[in-house]
Amino acid sequence: MGSRLLSLGSPFDYSDSGRTRLIMKDSTRRSIFRWIHIIFAIPILGYIYSPFEKLPDYAPPTRYVFLPVMVLTGLWMWKGHLLRRLISKRSS
Repeated sequence: MGSRLLSLGSPFDYSDSGRTRLIMKDSTRRSIFRWIHIIFAIPILGYIYSPFEKLPDYAPPTRYVFLPVMVLTGLWMWKGHLLRRLISKRSS
C-alpha cells in the first residue's frame, strides 16, 4: 500500500508510481460544500428569528462555529478555483 497525501485542497491521490488519479469530482465537492453551507445557515436563521430572551443561549455557537463555517464554505464556493490554482503553482 503506497503512502497517500490527502488534503482538502487537493483532489488527487499521490501514489508511489508517480501518477495521480482523481479521488473526487469537482461537482461532488461543490455539492458537499453547498450542503454544508445550507445546513449551517439553519441555526443562523434560528438565531435571527428567535425571541430576544433566548439570544444569549445561541450567541456563542453562532459566532464561533456556524458563521465562520458559512463564511469559509461560501468563499470556497465563490473563489476556490483561484485558491486551488495558487496552491498548484506553489507545489510545482
